[in-house]
Amino acid sequence: MAVNDKCKLKFLKLKAKKRYRFIVFKIEEKIQQVMVDKVGEPGKSYRDFRACLPANECRYAVFDFDFTTEENCQKSKIFFIAWSPDTSKVRSKMLYASSKDRFKRELDGISSGVAGHRCQ
Repeated sequence: MAVNDKCKLKFLKLKAKKRYRFIVFKIEEKIQQVMVDKVGEPGKSYRDFRACLPANECRYAVFDFDFTTEENCQKSKIFFIAWSPDTSKVRSKMLYASSKDRFKRELDGISSGVAGHRCQ
């Protein structure tokens, strides 16, 4: 599975420049390539992110999560999310599952997370 250069470029902008809160990626099966599907501007919330995930289709995503530690330090962590709702097609689930590790290797500096349709 090829990864479109725009995926890496957008991810670098999220990681280094904080230009995005999240990026949703989609596999274009006809060309066998991972593409950018949607981006969320820095002011967007986790709720906005969830609204971008289709109810019946798989996606990959990265989300830049800001938090405060017990020591009152502001931090952020970038999470990788494999979105695979129960209602998506079996073929799609298999395609996303089999190409996930390769795609994650293309994005340096992420933490792993898995979300399903129960993602809140």
